[in-house]
Amino acid sequence: NLSSNVIDIFSTRSAFAALKSDGSVVTWGLNYEGGVTTYADGNLSSNVTDIFSTNTAFAALKSDGSVVTWGQFLYGGDSSSVTANLSSGVTQIYSTNASFAALKSDGSVVTWGYASYGGDSSSRSANLSSGVTKIYSTDSAFAAVKSDGSVVTWGSADHGGDSSSVSSELTGVMEIYSTDTAFAAVKSDGSVITWGSVAHGGDSSSVSANLSSGVTQIYSTNSSFAALKSDGSVVTWGNANLGGDSSLVSSELTGIIEIYSLGIAFAAIVETA
Repeated sequence: NLSSNVIDIFSTRSAFAALKSDGSVVTWGLNYEGGVTTYADGNLSSNVTDIFSTNTAFAALKSDGSVVTWGQFLYGGDSSSVTANLSSGVTQIYSTNASFAALKSDGSVVTWGYASYGGDSSSRSANLSSGVTKIYSTDSAFAAVKSDGSVVTWGSADHGGDSSSVSSELTGVMEIYSTDTAFAAVKSDGSVITWGSVAHGGDSSSVSANLSSGVTQIYSTNSSFAALKSDGSVVTWGNANLGGDSSLVSSELTGIIEIYSLGIAFAAIVETA
C-alpha cells in the first residue's frame, strides 16, 4: 500500500499515517497511538484531504467537510461525543498535545480530546459559536481569533488558556504566536500582548516599551519569543537560557530581515549592503 501514490505523511508520537492520491490512508506504528484504524469504521478508504495529529491520535478531514478520528481515545482519538458536529462543514483542524479543535465554515468551533488540554471548550461555547477565523495553540491550550479582532482562550490556564489578565487589551489582534506554554498576539497597531507561563514568554513586561509598536513578526523557541520590528531591530523575552536574553548580541541585532529558531536558540539574518 506504500509502494506508490503517497502524497504526504503525518505522525503522532509513535505512529505514521500516509495520505495517498486517491484519498485513502495507510497507517503503521504503535497501535493505540494511531498505528491501527480499527475504530475509524472504514471511513479512511477515500476522500481524505488532510490529516492532523495530537501526540497520540489522528484526525482526518474529508472532502465533504466531515472528520474521522482514531488513536488514543482520551487524547483525541475518540470524537463520538461531537460526531454530529463533525459530520460536515469542517474547514481546518488544530491541536494541542492531547486535544483537537475543528473550525467550521460558519465560524464555529468544535473541540474534543483531553478536557484540560483544550478538549473541553464548554465554558467558552457562546464565544465560539460564530466569527472565529483562525485558531492557535500551545501544548495544552487554544487561542481563537475572531473576525472582530477579539480573542477567545481555553485549555490549561497556566499555559495560555486563561487570558483574563489581558482580555481588555486583546482587541484588533491580527496574528498569534506561541511557545510551548505561552501566547504572544500582534495587534493591528504593531503592539504585542502576551499571556501564559510567565517564565516561558507569557510575561513581556521587561520589554513592554519596545513592544508598543512596530512589530511585524514574532518567532519562538520552546520557551522564548523574538519579535522583529519594522526598523529591523529585534526584541526578545522569555527563558533567558533558551533565547529570551539577547543582550550579548544586542548591538548586532540591527537590519535584521529574518529570524529562525530551534527549540532552544535563535539565529538572525542581517541585511547586507
